[in-house]
Amino acid sequence: MASPQARRRQRSTRLLVAVVLLATAALAVAVAVPTRSWALSAVAAVLALALGAGATRITHAELLQSRRDAARDRAEQAQAYRTLTEERVAEHAAYTDHMEQKATRQLRALTELEEALTQAQTRAAGATRRYQAAERRADAAESDRREVEGELATARDALAAAELRISELTQQIDVLRAELDAWHAAEPVRKHA
Repeated sequence: MASPQARRRQRSTRLLVAVVLLATAALAVAVAVPTRSWALSAVAAVLALALGAGATRITHAELLQSRRDAARDRAEQAQAYRTLTEERVAEHAAYTDHMEQKATRQLRALTELEEALTQAQTRAAGATRRYQAAERRADAAESDRREVEGELATARDALAAAELRISELTQQIDVLRAELDAWHAAEPVRKHA
């Protein structure tokens, strides 16, 4: 395929030849008319007609070639656009696939995070309930401890009083035994007397 510069030079040459042919025809007519020769004018007219037809043919061929070149350029440009469009469509499809995969991954990650959050909230709610129950039990245990301590103090006081009473009673028993023993010891003497 010829380069655009080569085509321009060729066109210029063709058009230059056509102009030269028309100029030659005009010169022949211009030379023949002043001579007033019918034969020379007829030859000049036929020559002018032939040169004009040749120039027209060259110009027509140039015009057809220009149209073919323009059509070829448009076809090449259309093919380039088609190729570019196919590349863009492929790139767009790849980008769309990539973004859909990314969106799917993000949606999956979001779902997993929401599930993890739900589980964490459930565990936190359970832990809160267990903490509150333990706190209530601790409060109840503290209250029970205070009651038990009160009961223990009362029981200690009662124990101390009971021990004191036992001690007093033991002393009284000891005194009574001693008296009883003394009385028993004195009784055989009284019986003999």
